[in-house]
Amino acid sequence: MPQWLGSVGSGLTRLSHRLEERKARTDPDGVPAWARPPAGEPAPGRPVREPADGGTAAPGPVGPAAPESAAPSRTASAESTGPAGSSEPSAAAPDADPTQTQTPAPAPAERTPPTPPPPPPSAAAVLAEPPRPDPVAAVPWGVRVAAEAGWRLLVLAGTLWVLMRVISAVQLVVLAFVAGLLITALLQPTVATLVRRGLPRGLAAALTFISGFVIMGLVGWFVVWQVMDNADDLSGKLETGLHDLKEWLRTSPFHVTQDQIDNITDNLTKALRSNTDEITSAGIQGVQVIIETLTGIVLAMFTTLFLLYDGPRIWRWVLRLVPSAAREGVAGAGPRAWATLTAYVRGTVIVAMIDAICIGIGLYFLKVPMAVPLAVFIFLFAFIPLVGAVVSGALAVVVALVTQGVFTATMVLVVVLAVQQIEGHVLQPFILGRAVRVHPLAVVLSVAAGSMIAGIGGAVVAVPLVAVTNTVVGYLKAYSRGEVPGERLE
Repeated sequence: MPQWLGSVGSGLTRLSHRLEERKARTDPDGVPAWARPPAGEPAPGRPVREPADGGTAAPGPVGPAAPESAAPSRTASAESTGPAGSSEPSAAAPDADPTQTQTPAPAPAERTPPTPPPPPPSAAAVLAEPPRPDPVAAVPWGVRVAAEAGWRLLVLAGTLWVLMRVISAVQLVVLAFVAGLLITALLQPTVATLVRRGLPRGLAAALTFISGFVIMGLVGWFVVWQVMDNADDLSGKLETGLHDLKEWLRTSPFHVTQDQIDNITDNLTKALRSNTDEITSAGIQGVQVIIETLTGIVLAMFTTLFLLYDGPRIWRWVLRLVPSAAREGVAGAGPRAWATLTAYVRGTVIVAMIDAICIGIGLYFLKVPMAVPLAVFIFLFAFIPLVGAVVSGALAVVVALVTQGVFTATMVLVVVLAVQQIEGHVLQPFILGRAVRVHPLAVVLSVAAGSMIAGIGGAVVAVPLVAVTNTVVGYLKAYSRGEVPGERLE
């Protein structure tokens, strides 16, 4: 091991000697190559030698003063010029030819200041890393697009969240306004017809408003009257029907025993007794719900009246709030959205009325009690697509089951399913048309979201809102591509 280390050390020593010799051969004057001046320029610290023929001065080596042998020549030259630099021949030079003209010595050439050598490269410059690429160019295109879309979606989601918080804070006012808007869409064609017949708009709006709400009030009163009038009869038939249902379960193929039926009855009774406080609080909240419902009805009535009377001027005022760059597009999308909403409401009313009449006739001939109130419930629940038909049909089947038995309930189920099939395949495509058609998946999701946000009212307004949004988005896309013209605000 020591021998190996000694050989390595001697090898390094010989290598350093060779490097020094090579450096001495390459730079004999000790000046590195990067510090040498360009060709034709003197090196720093060297005097400039003037040639005898007046040419360009050449740099001379830096060293001690000239030897003494050169001093007499300089003295003779000084004596030959005479005193005070005169050009006359001196007496100390008798051999000089007086006829020969003395030419003056050429003026020394102007010395050009040497160009300073370039600074040596610093260690930081030598060790500096190569330039980094542009950060934007370093990110892949797909990632940039995803990031831009992501922050835009976050902004949109935040805006929608704030909007939903505001709507939930004033939920009663929003639902009342939307209900008034739907009622206005139902009654507006009547106002337009009366105005075309020559009636003033105010009188036409008042007549339509009064007649519409009177009809709706009479229908509601009739439903309540029928329910209260048949309540005693229904309760007696309900007890009889429950007893018959128990007997049918004991003799059915399901093999349900009397003990199982008694256990179910006892559990229901205990659940009712244990939740007495909640039922009482629900009754107290029911009073508050009634007050809020009455307030919403009044707000909806005022909204309907003013929209029927002053709807065009309100729309022009809304358009003035829109920026001028987007005003033409919004002005064109508004009438189309209103036409879609009107077609949806009128078509839904017609379809719901046909469903209620057909199912009500079936309930009447099957001797189901409260056939007319059940038909009215079917009409009202028809405004909730898909879900409303299922709920109202199930209610009719349950009433028929507990009052008339299994066979009657089965026949009611057949009638409900037949009417729903006719509605889905004939009535809706023919009456509603393609202008307000919404995909069933969008209907289910919108109804679910609306019911989660605002209950039954949200479920009612969800589908028309989706239909109107679909129309507006489609028009704005076509308008941005120049396929349809906009409308100017007059």
